[in-house]
Amino acid sequence: MPPSRSSDVPTLDALRRLTERTGTGSEPADSRTLPFGVTGLDAALPGGGLALGALHQIHEGGPRGRYAATAVLFAGGILARLDGPVLWCLHSRDLFAPALARVGLHPDRVVYCETWRDAEVLPAMEEGLRHRGLAGVVGELTRMTLTPSRRLQLAAEGSGVTALVVHRLCAGEAVEPEPSAARTRWRVAPAPSEGTSRRMGRPRWRLDLQRCRGGAPGAWIVEACDAQGRLAVPASLADRPAAPERGQRRAAG
Repeated sequence: MPPSRSSDVPTLDALRRLTERTGTGSEPADSRTLPFGVTGLDAALPGGGLALGALHQIHEGGPRGRYAATAVLFAGGILARLDGPVLWCLHSRDLFAPALARVGLHPDRVVYCETWRDAEVLPAMEEGLRHRGLAGVVGELTRMTLTPSRRLQLAAEGSGVTALVVHRLCAGEAVEPEPSAARTRWRVAPAPSEGTSRRMGRPRWRLDLQRCRGGAPGAWIVEACDAQGRLAVPASLADRPAAPERGQRRAAG
């Protein structure tokens, strides 16, 4: 006859919930979030916004993935709304400071760290994440495997500083990043604007929330970050989800 189980012994379901919570077996230390101000988008995220003190991945598909210009602006808009300096670990000298200023991140707030290889970016990010006074740490990486991502996630949780990894694809690299311990993974791409006027309007982005721990993946068409780093929903697309991508439509047909 098997011994009776003590009430202090955790059940299998309880252990599973603990390990699924962070992937590291520990409780998140920081429950602060940064809402985007887009109702459907915030509703898909636990806590109603982007988790602060956590690691997030951003990448840009297609031929622009190597430069990831839209992904950089998305990261800049997020950090523009947080207080404090930003440590930006560069992959190359092509970060355009005036573009960051257009999404609200003044260049005077950015500390540039010239790290050219992934092997240099990762330890620089981890060191930066130990400084609690930073608004965030950005690292431009061509690849991030599971173990380094866990280290970054733990460092972000420990200090409460938000970590953003911007993927810059190289020739021969997979289009989608490898699995990681990041709290969320985003794909950002330019979206067509309305063609009803010759006057250039506010740029639009397609945001794909591909992975979100405790949340719901989804896709949205939004107006790009303004000078305060805020997104907006195009009036003509309010309350409408983003259409499936062309490739997905072909597959469905």
